[in-house]
Amino acid sequence: MSEKILFLTGKLAERQLKRILSSMKPEFRYKINQIGVNVAALMSENIIMRRLDKEQNADRIIVPGKFRGDLKKLSRYFNIPVERGPDDISHLPDYFGLKKPDNELLEYECEIFAEIVDAADMSIRKIIQVAKDYKNQGANVIDLGCMPDTKFDHLEDTIKALKCNGFKVSVDSANSEELIRGANSGADFILSVNEKNLHILDKVKSVPVVIPSKPGDLKSLERTIKKLEINKRAFFADPILDPIHYGFSESIMRYIKLRKNYPKVNIFMGTGNLTELTDSDSAGVNATLMGLVSELSIDAVLVVQVSGHCKNSIKETDAARKIMHFSKQNKRLPFRIDNSLMGMAERKPSRKSKKEIKEIRSFIKDKNFRIYVGEDGINIFNSETHLVKIDPFDFYDKLKVENDASHAFYLGVELARAQIAWQLGKNYDQDNELKWGVASKVKKVNLKKRPKLKSTQKK
Repeated sequence: MSEKILFLTGKLAERQLKRILSSMKPEFRYKINQIGVNVAALMSENIIMRRLDKEQNADRIIVPGKFRGDLKKLSRYFNIPVERGPDDISHLPDYFGLKKPDNELLEYECEIFAEIVDAADMSIRKIIQVAKDYKNQGANVIDLGCMPDTKFDHLEDTIKALKCNGFKVSVDSANSEELIRGANSGADFILSVNEKNLHILDKVKSVPVVIPSKPGDLKSLERTIKKLEINKRAFFADPILDPIHYGFSESIMRYIKLRKNYPKVNIFMGTGNLTELTDSDSAGVNATLMGLVSELSIDAVLVVQVSGHCKNSIKETDAARKIMHFSKQNKRLPFRIDNSLMGMAERKPSRKSKKEIKEIRSFIKDKNFRIYVGEDGINIFNSETHLVKIDPFDFYDKLKVENDASHAFYLGVELARAQIAWQLGKNYDQDNELKWGVASKVKKVNLKKRPKLKSTQKK
């Protein structure tokens, strides 16, 4: 017979818990008991023992992750194991080792060429290091950027080293000689070839990325395409994406026209002219570009992350291509699929009302500080005090922790996080870092091994 689990929760989380458990379709049987408090984390062992029959028809009990009571005491009282669940009930599938109800975003259509812009000035060892980092971020091909008037004497050795380490490699140069050197050393792709240097393809086997012979000249690109198709040569065609106010909208039209005229041709797009040359957080730009890529079935993109505001472009492009693929395959908007590209704000930030905070505080009988971002600002309270402000400095002299350095430090960190969340419209959860989408380093946490709860005790 399957295991039977009793889940304890509060009024505010009951509906969400029911929905998640239902979507999980678990093998175990379960029952949900709403214990009679609004906020599940505020239930105590005494409340549980008082409101729950001692004899339970269950194999174990799971309480909210932020429950601060004594689990051993409860286990002895009910004579069955009592455990903390995850802090966030949306993590319940992970907690039980089950697949998330939503499909995992693993599939994509478009490949990422990640350019090492200044490869000629780097050692081979450094290039390998960067290549591994780019691959971990989502890159499929490592692009070696050659620099004008800069010798790349170790180009051949670099390509061989990358190939020995299992990388696909492209060489990006305006110099035909460098393209030939790269191709003859084992490069999988060469960027870029046009009508004027098309003859180099007679000397190499690498797959070329072909471009117009002069900016905006789609006809020259089409002539090159026809020649390559006649010769049955594999290639990518790139009409070139131009920066805003320097032909941006016209360049998009070229991609649209190219796809219409050549529905089966592999198309290539370099995104750096938009991401790098626009003073905007790159996540939204990359999301929009990958939406265009998905609609036009563009096969590969060249991504650079040189500028500080583009330092996560590879990860953003990787996340965006998976989101857009999922959206396309399932015939739905790229909305409510994944939050990886929502770094600066939340779709719907959670803000406690004055009424909710008042009710939460009514349960507080100790001097531990609780911090919530409410509709009216940052709320910090315990059994003795309740303050609402925005600037952490405005709290300091009222919390009476000037003689407790460690506690003052802790509260300073948490209040600073709360201020950022308030200002940017993000969610705040005490004792947890703010979430920044792909910009955050993902921490692998074993949800069944609970860390010790931090003390917020006012001394």
